[in-house]
Amino acid sequence: MKTLDLEIAVMGCFNIRVNTVVPNVSWGLNIHECDILSLTKTGYATEIEIKVSKADLLKDFKKPHNHISNKIKYFYYAVPKKLQEIALETIPERAGLLVCEKRGDELRLNCIRSAIQNKQARQWTNTERQKLQRLGAMRILGLKKKLAKFQQEKANGIEYDYREKTDTSGY
Repeated sequence: MKTLDLEIAVMGCFNIRVNTVVPNVSWGLNIHECDILSLTKTGYATEIEIKVSKADLLKDFKKPHNHISNKIKYFYYAVPKKLQEIALETIPERAGLLVCEKRGDELRLNCIRSAIQNKQARQWTNTERQKLQRLGAMRILGLKKKLAKFQQEKANGIEYDYREKTDTSGY
């Protein structure tokens, strides 16, 4: 399973028709890097950290911020089914766990463990919400450019797997 597969499954699960859901939040909001950030209508954030290999999962615990912020109400890890047991053994008690498995062509995301609410979390201000929404809109341009490049290369007979971060760890 690849990072893109998990991103698609997670983003689809957090109801983009109601919530602001933005991948790769890394600047402009005075917050640590978040693989996916979902902001509810009421202004509370959920962070989802995506891990596709055991090494990637274990390396995450060396980050100095520990995914703790007064801007994050709930924190989850999302992993492929093969990492479920190691994730349950290693992720912090406060973190929820989402497990993705492929069934045919379909990806299914299951909540194995719910996140514990961060009681210090606060609502985002209107300015912070607007910055997040602007960042999400900016992501669209980059994705459209990648799609245009992919389509042009396909038209020229160049085919490749456009998804990034293939898990080659064997775990």
